[in-house]
Amino acid sequence: MMSNARERQRKYLVPGVGTNYRQSLVLTHGEGRHVVDEDGNRYLDFFGGILTVSIGHAHPAVTAAVSDQASRLVHSSTLYVTEPMVDLAERLAEVTPGNLEQSFFSTSGTEANETAITMAQLATGNQEIVALRHSYSGRSQVGMGLTGQSDWKLGGTGMSLPIRHAHNAYCYRCPFGKTPDSCGLECAKDLDEFIRTSTSGRIAAFLAEPIQGVGGFITPPAAFFQETVATARRYGALFIDDEVQTGFGRTGKPFGIDHYGVAPDIMTFAKGLANGFPIGATITTAEVASHYRGPTISTFGGNPVSMRAALATLDVMDKENLTENAAELGKTLRQGLEELADRYPILGDVRGKGLMQGLELVRHDKAPAPDLAYEFLERARERSLLLGKGGLYGNVIRIAPPMTVTPGEIEDGLRAIDQALASMYHDYADIRDVAPTRIQYADQ
Repeated sequence: MMSNARERQRKYLVPGVGTNYRQSLVLTHGEGRHVVDEDGNRYLDFFGGILTVSIGHAHPAVTAAVSDQASRLVHSSTLYVTEPMVDLAERLAEVTPGNLEQSFFSTSGTEANETAITMAQLATGNQEIVALRHSYSGRSQVGMGLTGQSDWKLGGTGMSLPIRHAHNAYCYRCPFGKTPDSCGLECAKDLDEFIRTSTSGRIAAFLAEPIQGVGGFITPPAAFFQETVATARRYGALFIDDEVQTGFGRTGKPFGIDHYGVAPDIMTFAKGLANGFPIGATITTAEVASHYRGPTISTFGGNPVSMRAALATLDVMDKENLTENAAELGKTLRQGLEELADRYPILGDVRGKGLMQGLELVRHDKAPAPDLAYEFLERARERSLLLGKGGLYGNVIRIAPPMTVTPGEIEDGLRAIDQALASMYHDYADIRDVAPTRIQYADQ
């Protein structure tokens, strides 16, 4: 029987809570890499709740761990010690790079990033934060202030905070008018002058995503973080590595920053860490943590059910070698997408790492085509494939299947993408002569 969930959603939820597709999907259940809507339609999920369902829907290991914990203790707050919270903190200290050792748990990536900012300000005695253009860091006041996209700053909030946005490595649309073979990392080299001219020169933190998520999977070249982090540290800044979307194997390495050879001072996590259960985590060195003395609490941070979900998720990742799977099948996915881009030049750019790949849709002269991206999203759904969308211009398709995806499902996804593009080329005469604009990334 059809529900009236769509009508009630429009009536009882604020209009800012947007949904995908002309007619929003009402999902009822999922299993593995598939979800089912109220009409019984089955979809291959290549977006996973915004890169959150990392090991697949209703994974039995996570379900068992959560059920067991729910029968024991559901809530305690950080005022009490629980084994699951300590176990996860210890696990994070073991798997993260460098000397990161002490964690603070919250319930979202927004909170994790806010915690990281406070840690950096307390540890350095400085206030100003340098973030990157096209970034996204959450929906709170501080989160919107950190975000480098105007559309995500509701009501102009966050604009008065001591946050400055430097150039990022958006190679496809280089802000210096360069091509990848002639760039010479101008965006990274500009950071020194940016700090000297646009800040007080006393920086608390440089915060960046290894691959920008909502920004449209913008992927910097290999040396970008080596240069920018070194520059920021000369001005007293700590490096906050935002791994909310890239963390825990998604990019084909344990963490996104592992592709760049830089050890963070602070890392933040959420999303895929607990396979869909609310979680946020901020980890730092013992020296930085020594300045974060509070008093502070998190009522729902460290929730034992979410902690057990995260531990079970990490166990599955290790047992099933999902980081390696992301690397191998990521190559297959990337090759297939590049072959499609050769056939369909409206795919102006293909970028990303592992199972985190983006397609930038364009018209003539690389003009952003958000209307084509929206139409492509619809046509992929008609072929039972769910994808995401992002980018400052709203013209980037985000592809991020659960890391348990199989070779056959990658083939199914690529086939649906091909069919969706072919149907658009059949129906839109103005895109048939779009000239190729794709650039080649030597290190990706």
